[in-house]
Amino acid sequence: MNRPIAPAEAECADDARLDGVDLQVLAQRLGTPLHVYSASAIRQRILALQTAVQGLDALICYAVKANSNLAVLELMAGAGLGADIVSAGELQRSLRAGIPADRIVFSGVAKSADEMAAALAAGIARFNVESQDELSSLQQLAAERNVITRASVRVNPDVDALTHAKISTGKSENKFGVGIDEAREWFADSARLTHVRLDGLHVHIGSQMLCLDPIRLALQRVAAFWRELASAGHTITSIDVGGGLGVCYRDGRDQPVSVEDYAEIIREALAGFGGRILLEPGRWLVAEAGMLLTRVLRIKQGRQRRFLVVDAAMTELLRPSLYDAWHEIVPLSHRPCPPQIYDVVGPVCETSDTFAVDRQLPPCEPGDLLMIKTTGAYGAAMASNYNSRPFAAEVMLDRGRYAVVRRRQTFEEMINGEQPARTWDSP
Repeated sequence: MNRPIAPAEAECADDARLDGVDLQVLAQRLGTPLHVYSASAIRQRILALQTAVQGLDALICYAVKANSNLAVLELMAGAGLGADIVSAGELQRSLRAGIPADRIVFSGVAKSADEMAAALAAGIARFNVESQDELSSLQQLAAERNVITRASVRVNPDVDALTHAKISTGKSENKFGVGIDEAREWFADSARLTHVRLDGLHVHIGSQMLCLDPIRLALQRVAAFWRELASAGHTITSIDVGGGLGVCYRDGRDQPVSVEDYAEIIREALAGFGGRILLEPGRWLVAEAGMLLTRVLRIKQGRQRRFLVVDAAMTELLRPSLYDAWHEIVPLSHRPCPPQIYDVVGPVCETSDTFAVDRQLPPCEPGDLLMIKTTGAYGAAMASNYNSRPFAAEVMLDRGRYAVVRRRQTFEEMINGEQPARTWDSP
């Protein structure tokens, strides 16, 4: 489906639009909950980052985990971006969307042998290796296939990203990467790697970072290590600076850093480096381009709290339940009445199925449409069928048009693959 909204239909009282499309009309046509993405907003972010790193030998590899919808990946492919993947499924999605294998890097702490074999068969650019065991397995798998693959050591620089503890990845107690001392041993012993070319460094210290100081410190430590390795005779052809740039979830409080300042830090830290610089942004490219549309089911007045019950749930947007994350919630129907205080909650049978607590909003009524903002990253990507709730539809908007890029899941699709225990086997 790729249809414009007719002008007559677009004339609604509130005229709430995204990328030229009337959201009230869109919700009436497609139902709610509904994930909505602006292609124009994503393109603007891509262009801004590409412009900021001009002059560097840089490859931007979109972190697929942020939003793996094929339509989003096709936008990345069309702009010449690569992909940063963490599973074989993300590899298949990236290739299906037209991202060339030689622009794909494979990160993640728990790559299985089958996943590494699939990536070797595809001919990806490189692996970001996170343990000695993984490096040994990669060597064995590549030797069995008589191929030579490139690898980077994911260095854990022991830097606090100053972000939420559950999305911090660069401290020594985190599961990601290895310390510089261990990485130094890897390079010292790299001559035994007949089928893995260990010629890169990788660092990623966390996500939703709103301060450049941790990034600067991490890159300085990695740069010092690169210079040490170069002095010892090791050739480093690639440095992956990770991602993690924060976005604005809470108006007036979150102050995202300038992408130009971010690029300048990379230039300063890696001055003199003659190889390729990889960047792996995810959230920054897509989060603010997306929103979740949901309708009010009812208002429930408890003894102590007033609940605004909506048809979206933690199954569509897990971040508030998982991280106590803030998302702006905007009613698209406005009434000239004093604001109310609500707890905005969903239908799932968990107390944690809560989008907001003590949130001041314009007065709402059953049937009102709400917009939950900044859900383009880690919204649909983290969805589940908990409580047997079908996956919501996803739609891409582009300058007055819309295209359904994932249809709403049916019950039969949801239970596909399940069956009664009627055929029994013995081990």
